[in-house]
Amino acid sequence: MTEIALEAVGAPAVNGDREFRSEPVTTVLAKEDSLSGRLQIRGSGSVMGTFSGRIDCDGELLIGPDAHVEADLKAAKVTIAGFVKGNVTAITRLKIATTGRLEGDARVGALVVLEGGVHHGVIRVHPEGIPDGPETSIVESRPAGTDAPASTASTIGKVRKFWGEFF
Repeated sequence: MTEIALEAVGAPAVNGDREFRSEPVTTVLAKEDSLSGRLQIRGSGSVMGTFSGRIDCDGELLIGPDAHVEADLKAAKVTIAGFVKGNVTAITRLKIATTGRLEGDARVGALVVLEGGVHHGVIRVHPEGIPDGPETSIVESRPAGTDAPASTASTIGKVRKFWGEFF
């Protein structure tokens, strides 16, 4: 006679209970997909298709090589291998791959641009961390005794202070 053992198997949790999930969740917009609006990703995400609007991502955001994105992006890490038209905020790092193209301004913690990667716009690198809130321009009066605009003098002072820490 053969013995058969039965084992009770619990059903996976539903309604947002993530206790049974062992792998991190990644949101993917596939190559054939198209979406417009605001996309809020709580983990990491990949856009391989077409998107327009705004993307906020708590983890790493990958814009695939065939992707066409016309949106403002904000994520911990952003890798662009496709086309992005919009402003980017990458808290930790922005990487523009060899097939990547960014048309817009960026505020980043660190920057990596591989050979062939293209950027049109202004990139501000903040190794000390990106300031909170919207980016503001410096508005001051002209320093006494100089012909330089206030923003130029202020920028030069910040560069001297930054590099002075290394030398």
